[in-house]
Amino acid sequence: MFKSYPSAMVLFMIIFVFLIMSCEKVKEAGEKAKSSEQIAVSINPNLIEISHPEDFLVVKADSRMLPEELTVNGVIAPDIGRTVAINVLGGGRVAEIHAKLGDSVKKSQLLLKMHSPDLANAVAALKQARADELLARRQYDRYKFLYENGEIVAQKELHLAENALIDAKADTENAVTQVKLLNGNPKNPSAFIELRAPIDGTIVEQNVALGATVKSLDTTPSLFTIADLSTVWLLCDVYENNLAQIGLGYHAKIRFNAYSDRIFPGKVSNISSILDPQTRNAKVRIELDNPEGILRPGMFATATLVSESKTPKIVIPSSALFHMHEKYWVFFPRGGNKFQRAEVQAGAMQSDGYQQINAGLQIGEEIVANPLLLFAEAKSENPFAFQELKKKDAP
Repeated sequence: MFKSYPSAMVLFMIIFVFLIMSCEKVKEAGEKAKSSEQIAVSINPNLIEISHPEDFLVVKADSRMLPEELTVNGVIAPDIGRTVAINVLGGGRVAEIHAKLGDSVKKSQLLLKMHSPDLANAVAALKQARADELLARRQYDRYKFLYENGEIVAQKELHLAENALIDAKADTENAVTQVKLLNGNPKNPSAFIELRAPIDGTIVEQNVALGATVKSLDTTPSLFTIADLSTVWLLCDVYENNLAQIGLGYHAKIRFNAYSDRIFPGKVSNISSILDPQTRNAKVRIELDNPEGILRPGMFATATLVSESKTPKIVIPSSALFHMHEKYWVFFPRGGNKFQRAEVQAGAMQSDGYQQINAGLQIGEEIVANPLLLFAEAKSENPFAFQELKKKDAP
C-alpha cells in the first residue's frame, strides 16, 4: 500500500496540470472571440445604423454658375512706389531729433539736426570760393573799365581776367552743389545738417537715435523711411497648388480683425513669378485705397479673391454639412437603416444659406438634410460606434 502512494500522487499532479491548461485555452478562446466581435463591429466606422431612418429628410446636390473664389491670408505693407528712404552723405553726430517712428509728417518738416565735419569743410570751401569769385569779379571789372576808357591795358590781360572770373564762378557752383549734397543750405551755410521730410507721409522706419554717430556714405540702413499710406498693399501668400485659381484683375473682398463689420474692396495687381523655396508660396499683391489712414502696415487680413467669369459649381444647403475635427462631412443614405458619411471640401458660403462644395460630392447625389440630428441619434443608439468614429478622426 505504501509503495503505490507515490504513483497516486503523480497521477493526481498530472490531472491537475491538465485541468489548468484546459482553463487557459478556454480563456484564450473567449478573448479571441471578444476581439473578433469588436473587429466585426468597427470594421467600417463610417457606416451608421439607426432605428428610424424615415425621420431624416434628404436633399440633392445642385449646380450654380458661380465665380472662382479663393480665400487667403495677408499682411498690410506700404506701397513701395510711395515710399522714400532718407539718408545723408555726410557723417556726423545727431544733435536733435524732431520726429519719431509712427509720426505723421508734412513735406519739408524738420526730422533731425546733425553736426557734420564733412558739411563744415564743404561750407568752408564754399566761403572761400565765393571770396575768390568776388576778387576775380573786381579785377575783371577794373580791367574792363580801363580798356573801355582807352587806358593802357592789353586785350590779353582783359581776357585773362575774364577767364579767371569764369573759373571762380565754376568753383563757387561746385561748392554750392557739394553743400546741397550734404543736406546743407548754401544761402545760410552752417556745420549742422537739417534733415527734412521730402514728402507727406508716415515714418514707417527709424534707425537713428539722439547722440548717435552717423558714418559718412553709410547708406544702410536708412535713417528714416517715410511712406504715403493713402494707398497700401496687401501681400498674400498663395500655395502653388492654388495659383491656377487666381489671375490679375481679380476682385478681392478683404476683412480685418480690427474692423470685423466692414469689407474692404481691392484688386489683384501682381502675382509673383517666384516661389518661396521653403514654403512653396507665391506673393500676391492687392492694392487698397486708404483715404482714412486706418489701414496700418503690419495688420493681418483675410482676402477672398473673386474672378469675373463664372463656372458651374456644386452647392448644398449649409445645414447639410456636418463639421467635426476641423473637417466637413456629409451623410449618404445607403438603403434600409444605414447611412454612410464622407468628407467633402467646403467652399464659399452663399448669401442664401447655400454652401459651395469643391470636392467630394457630385451633382444630383442625395445627402441627409439634417446630419447633426442623425449623428446625435446614432450616438445615443450606439455609443461604441461613435467612439470609433471619433478615434479614427483623431490626429
